[in-house]
Amino acid sequence: MKKKLVSVLLATSVATAMLAGCGGSGSEKKEASSEKDHVLEFYHGYFQDEREWAAAQGMRDIYDEFASEHADGNVTFKPIAVENRDDIVSNQVAGGSFPDIVDVGGGGVPQAAIEQGLVYDLKPFIDENNLQDAVGLNYTQHDVDGHIYAVHDQIESRGIWYNASVLEKAGTSAEALADWDGFEKTMEQINALGDGTYGYIAGQGSSVMLNAMLASTENGKKMLESPLTEDTINSKEFAEAFKKTAALDQANGSAHTTDDNGNLMAEFNVNGEVGVLFNGVWNASGIDESLTDVIEPALFPGNVAVASAGGGLAVADGMSEEKTELALEFIEYMTSPEVQEKIFTEVQAHPCNTTLDLNALAEESGNPATIKLAKACSQINDAEIVVIDKNYTWGADVNSSIINALLECAVSGTDIDARFEQLQKELLAIIG
Repeated sequence: MKKKLVSVLLATSVATAMLAGCGGSGSEKKEASSEKDHVLEFYHGYFQDEREWAAAQGMRDIYDEFASEHADGNVTFKPIAVENRDDIVSNQVAGGSFPDIVDVGGGGVPQAAIEQGLVYDLKPFIDENNLQDAVGLNYTQHDVDGHIYAVHDQIESRGIWYNASVLEKAGTSAEALADWDGFEKTMEQINALGDGTYGYIAGQGSSVMLNAMLASTENGKKMLESPLTEDTINSKEFAEAFKKTAALDQANGSAHTTDDNGNLMAEFNVNGEVGVLFNGVWNASGIDESLTDVIEPALFPGNVAVASAGGGLAVADGMSEEKTELALEFIEYMTSPEVQEKIFTEVQAHPCNTTLDLNALAEESGNPATIKLAKACSQINDAEIVVIDKNYTWGADVNSSIINALLECAVSGTDIDARFEQLQKELLAIIG
């Protein structure tokens, strides 16, 4: 599908170039340009079939509603679902342009696009219209030297999910998870139960645990909020977080470690064989009805939440006034209480707008999953420490190296100290 779409785009570009090369009249060029000025193209990644991912259809419905309301004006809003969104963005940036409006996803706005002045600064619009609460975490996390180049309508929030029944069998409770010493002891108690029951799903989730451990210290929190540096790589805080996480993973057992949490998710959400799961608030919709009463959300030890605005909606700079106004109207629409309520109740995601009473909305819905989601989101919103996922500040390559090092320690029983030294060298090479 990706290759096909790229081919179509390339073919279109070639055809346009050939037309220009054949000496098309000025009126033809003007007509083509005028037509483009009357369409605001919005690229997004919600292309999945409803049966594959119901949330994708929910988001498309939201986009289509805005499109239907702006089908007859001077500018038509055109949402375009694509699988290769990142490729489209990078190809356009390489050519010195930017999509009219695009959900840039987890990769965020390319630095090259910002440096070339291709992306519209949303901060003045947010400030002039008092949308700070509407955009929520975007306002601080997406601030780049006083500029905001993207606004995500959802917050990617992670914490702990625990099975109260498993904890009770192990002779403990959720209160023991309040600090890292208590967490470690609890995992030992659960693993001692045997009969296929174990502490937690390690792997990608362990990387988030490392994230939370770093956030437990003031210096660690500061490190996570900035690009990775040599000082961070060689810091005591980073060393301690990695080594403690790796030791917990080894004690938990290699059979319970994976590079894809989805492989073991059923053991927690359906079979009830796992004490703890590191996952996002979206896990609420995956809990089996038989476990609704025993699986609950919690923050990481130390009252820590890992919450990230992530990518988001980015607008091209230099468009016509009409197209820019419509793009900004779309940003306001997506962060409005009405749409944010749909994102919460229908898409089952953490809305960025902080003015919503999530618990009241959940109770009104009567949906057990939504009620559980509201509890998880509210805990994140009220957390004493909220820190961004290192993936967004340190980069995907760094995050992958850390995950791979943790996996190797857990699965292969690699010496932790030696593997950490190797990791340090890998990270130094990445940052140059």
